Amino acid sequence: MERTFAIIKPDAVTAARAGAILSRIEQAGFRVVAMRLQHLTRAQAEGFYAVHAARPFFSSLTDFMSSGPCVLLALEAPDAIKRWRALMGATDPAKADAGTLRKDFGQSIEFNATHGSDAPETAAFELGYFFRGLELR
Repeated sequence: MERTFAIIKPDAVTAARAGAILSRIEQAGFRVVAMRLQHLTRAQAEGFYAVHAARPFFSSLTDFMSSGPCVLLALEAPDAIKRWRALMGATDPAKADAGTLRKDFGQSIEFNATHGSDAPETAAFELGYFFRGLELR
């Protein structure tokens, strides 16, 4: 079993798509280990996305991620990281495969409904950033 971190982003939460996305997550065989609805502060978004601080989209990304509530998730499944990324689809919903979350729920590269860890090291950092102690049994 492997764990990964996922976010249902503010655009999807605001559009009342979180329930549909959660349903698809469970239908795909993931177990939700931890889940929390949270409105990130700008500082939390900046800390989380610090790896992108030098990129031109950093300010708009952190503005967006702190613009409304999001659903934070710890997911578990065999090969969870790879499977979650496949379920999400390409970052750009216009280039995502049919049936993926970003194709079905995303609007643009920035407003693409979901986030997911891309490697075991990233998952460990991201899970630890938002979930601590007894939250992850």
